[in-house]
Amino acid sequence: MTRKDTVPLNGRTPSPVHLSRLGFGGAPLGNLYRKIEERAAQETLDAAWAAGIRYFDTAPQYGLGRSEMRMAEALRRFDPDQVTLSTKVGRLLIDCAPEEVTPEAFVDVPQKRIVFDYTHDGIMRSFEDSIARLGTDRIDMLFLHDLDAGTHGQAGEDENLRQLFSEGGYRALTDLRDAGRISAIGAGVNAWQICERLLGEAEFDGFLLAGRYTLLEQTALDSFLPLCERRDVGIILGGPYNSGILAIGAAPGARYDYAPAPEAVLERVRRIETVCTAHATPLIAVALQFPLAHAAVRSVIPGASSADEVRRNVEILQTPVPPALWSDLKGEGLIRADAPVPEETPHAA
Repeated sequence: MTRKDTVPLNGRTPSPVHLSRLGFGGAPLGNLYRKIEERAAQETLDAAWAAGIRYFDTAPQYGLGRSEMRMAEALRRFDPDQVTLSTKVGRLLIDCAPEEVTPEAFVDVPQKRIVFDYTHDGIMRSFEDSIARLGTDRIDMLFLHDLDAGTHGQAGEDENLRQLFSEGGYRALTDLRDAGRISAIGAGVNAWQICERLLGEAEFDGFLLAGRYTLLEQTALDSFLPLCERRDVGIILGGPYNSGILAIGAAPGARYDYAPAPEAVLERVRRIETVCTAHATPLIAVALQFPLAHAAVRSVIPGASSADEVRRNVEILQTPVPPALWSDLKGEGLIRADAPVPEETPHAA
């Protein structure tokens, strides 16, 4: 794989960041919901590399550092000139007593508690801690992690932005970029509204948006995605399966937005599945390919917890989807009429 097989995050970054259209989301490697053995984690990362995936995302939150440390092992095997790496800042991992470990959806984690900090010193400490865990001095993209109201409440979001812009957090990001220690800055969040708010305050290179532009959700088309196009801000789309329901369908135990799917969502997915079945096309392939049709979306990063899941993601990205399927989804009001849809030609990784 060469740089010609990738797309740039944007056309403005002084040191261009190149993204494979299919990236690797590192949350499962933090033992999300279940423990993954170290050997299986490394086999998963090797399968991603062998498949041509060159963009890898992680975060301190994922397994309270475990995902970053597992990524470090793989980075020693990969060609550094081909890897694009992102991690996140805003959560500090602090040593603590066993009863103080931050309760999260991750299991078998190091003995740490999370402290949120979006100030200058907090951003710098978070960055240096990630550098140490990743075992590299090269991080291409640094994303502010979960500073929005969905995580903190509206008052918390306001306070986080005050820290970011009044207590030097944003200056820390731009200083790191200006010094060449990173190439791009942005935010990794579960809501497009905070991204739009951030763009109203300052310049950002791109955003990692989880689950908010999918077969089930397209409100980002109203204002946010057009704004990204105008400002040449690239979007990396995480969570294309909306926490799993668009991968397995409206099955028992299906999750939507990290929780059991409500009946209204289950019914909508059933209707989408009916259209997919009529065109003999797997729902999961339609879900993975849909967001990449938008010009602002540069990469999609489904999670994977095994080598087989990685290979499956590559396969479904390359599964042909007939144009008539997209027309039927629009005709039945299951996706918005103004949503861009892919051409029949499948994507390469």
